[in-house]
Amino acid sequence: MRRHERLEDEALDWLVRRTGTDWTDDDQADLDAWLDQSLAHKAAFWRADHGWRQLDRIRSLGFSWGFVTEYRPWTRWWRPAAVAAILLVAVTFAGMLSLSYTGGDQAVTEAQARFQTPLGERQKIVLVDGSSVELNTETVVRVDISDRVRAVWLDSGEAYFEIAHREGEPFLVYSGSKKITVLGTKFSVRLDKDKRVTVNVLEGRVRVEDLAPSSGSALIMVAGDTAMALETSTLISRDASERVKAALAWRDGLLSFDQAPLSQVVAEFNRYSETRLMVTDAEAARIPIGGSFKVSNQEAFVRLLSDAYGLRVEREEKVIRISSP
Repeated sequence: MRRHERLEDEALDWLVRRTGTDWTDDDQADLDAWLDQSLAHKAAFWRADHGWRQLDRIRSLGFSWGFVTEYRPWTRWWRPAAVAAILLVAVTFAGMLSLSYTGGDQAVTEAQARFQTPLGERQKIVLVDGSSVELNTETVVRVDISDRVRAVWLDSGEAYFEIAHREGEPFLVYSGSKKITVLGTKFSVRLDKDKRVTVNVLEGRVRVEDLAPSSGSALIMVAGDTAMALETSTLISRDASERVKAALAWRDGLLSFDQAPLSQVVAEFNRYSETRLMVTDAEAARIPIGGSFKVSNQEAFVRLLSDAYGLRVEREEKVIRISSP
């Protein structure tokens, strides 16, 4: 079990124990001591407590699930798993309420079309060949589907593809300096402003190659692989299924991190909101962040940085500055 997963389990266990009728001052002292061990402990407990409050909010709207209607004295090994399931329901339901689409699924009937998503919104399009493309925030794609060619140009942003298999008819995705060729698979492609191309394969196989014919051999990727390419250089990580799943969390309205530096986490949040987060010193920028956060709830993430990590938060119009205390 990874360190952050162990901390999440411990935090959930503390949370469930605190809801019991046998909670004592000594128990509270033990909890305070556990929280004081590190900022990571405080952050894990804050996330657990926040999820529990979200669940209470959902139940107040009239929704309930039989396994969470009242506290039960679960055995110690059951508590983390049970509460994890509870928080999963809360996060999933809240995510369902917050997902932002520009019109839902849209079928493409013409051979050529262009699609664009605004800041913070997503859209899924269904192509005439049965394939589908899900666009993330600030994404621009052009499609050309006919009897002669099946191709998509990702001009900016990020897209998730589920390609319908057609014998002898490959599907091509052009992005930056790369061409991705598939026959039938599920994968995502991201093009950043610095022209870096990232490919994550969820199922099947894809071939990644440079558009320049003299740049070298093609790279074959399979399920669980992730690759990052800049110009003619490509770095691939094999058997990185967890990283692939985290990279695709945006499809559920979430951002998922495994001890990523705060600077990277802030950059991801800034892709979805007009209000910009800025980390103003190197010490704060290096703080490791783990967990999943709602894309649409930037404010909750900022509260986490202030309450659990003790960081200073200063708000200006359209800018939130974050620094060490």
